[in-house]
Amino acid sequence: MIRLRPYKETDAHTILSWCKNEVDFYKWTAGVLGNYPITEKEFNTVKSLIAFTAFDESGIVGFFTLRNPGDSLDELRFGFVILDPEKRGKGYGKAMIQQGLKFVFQIYGARKASLGVFENNLSAYHCYKAAGFQDKISDHAETYHVMDEDWKCLELTMETSWN
Repeated sequence: MIRLRPYKETDAHTILSWCKNEVDFYKWTAGVLGNYPITEKEFNTVKSLIAFTAFDESGIVGFFTLRNPGDSLDELRFGFVILDPEKRGKGYGKAMIQQGLKFVFQIYGARKASLGVFENNLSAYHCYKAAGFQDKISDHAETYHVMDEDWKCLELTMETSWN
């Protein structure tokens, strides 16, 4: 069973070990945390966000952050979502996101959850859809210039009646 706890600085080594190459790193961070590869000290800037480490009986299995993207407290945004590569494709990502959604809606009382995912990261996209996120239709897609390419970011949202 996936459980969540607050992120600890000592988690950085394990989490960063999951990024084996530059492409995966940028799919995960969009370069917001710095250029590949980043140090544990650079990664630990996530402490300024609401950062969670996911774990089960085998140890750390995932990580994500939540932040408030605007002035309203009605929305929380997932970011820096990553899963141990050994756990991918086994339902761990969906379970981790669903646990995070409990915090968004039941603990923090937000009415909306959101996230962005690069269109070249189909496995993550399908994971978020399986967890219940819906595509947000927009006339303007955010684009990041990554590794001499333009990567289109898809926007996903979820609203709830839990409140």
